[in-house]
Amino acid sequence: MRRMVAETRLHPADLILPAFVREGIDTPVPIEAMPGVVQHTRETLKKAAVEAVEAGVSGIMLFGVPEDAKKDNAGTAGTDPDGILQVALRDVRAEVGDDLVIMSDLCLDEFTDHGHCGVLDDAGRVDNDATLERYAEMAQVQADAGAHVVGPSGMMDGQVGVVRDALDQTGHEDVSILAYTVKYSSAFYGPFREAVGSSLQGDRKTYQQDPANARESLRELALDLEEGADMVMVKPAGPYLDILAKVAESVDVPVSAYQISGEYAMVEAAAEKGWIDRDKAILETLTGIKRAGASTILTYWAVEAARALR
Repeated sequence: MRRMVAETRLHPADLILPAFVREGIDTPVPIEAMPGVVQHTRETLKKAAVEAVEAGVSGIMLFGVPEDAKKDNAGTAGTDPDGILQVALRDVRAEVGDDLVIMSDLCLDEFTDHGHCGVLDDAGRVDNDATLERYAEMAQVQADAGAHVVGPSGMMDGQVGVVRDALDQTGHEDVSILAYTVKYSSAFYGPFREAVGSSLQGDRKTYQQDPANARESLRELALDLEEGADMVMVKPAGPYLDILAKVAESVDVPVSAYQISGEYAMVEAAAEKGWIDRDKAILETLTGIKRAGASTILTYWAVEAARALR
């Protein structure tokens, strides 16, 4: 009876798997702060993509982790056609074709030696307009490598419009944009920075949103839609379900939510202590995100949850 009258239904197709691929390793490297998640080799990433397809997951979001020696102040490894992210995109596209929506994180933070999402000016501040030029290059090489969807995540003003123009001008009109529209400056990103080997010093408060503010999110949403976003995202998910609900009520495009590393780590840590029922907590958190209005959810439990739902 409860199943019959349930108002919210979670489905494997609602889920997207974020995955990390690291350059120069022969075996997967476990991420200490995210038990069960690894930095993949190229080979194990392909296996993970196949597992996602078999579980019924809809998409995979790829993050590249370059060798430290290849990081520089402009993040040039991020626009190198032979950089780790572009190589991984080609690998996964060759392995699963169109059976999985292949997405790529479009940001410089993994590739810069300072760890910021953009190019810095002489005063050490992020230069918005110079960064947009780099994002246009990234969009082109990621699309060339086989991405179905690019995800500009740096929260630069005008990023969606610049990326859309770059894709259209290079014959990639059919590549979609999942805009990281609402991205808060959150304490819950900590484990992710281990996952991507971040070199960040300081914080990103000058370009990510203040957790105290809500109206700012709707302004960002209006701008991204005007600039051509095909889908929009709220990140993090759990602490911002009110924002997710506001966004979902305001648009007629698909809305994603990213259940981020800190959200994952909290559940895993509490379960390890025996304080909560891990499996029930996973599905409850995902159901809450779906109930708040998410069309799709990026979660590190995507494959496991999809199997449980089938």
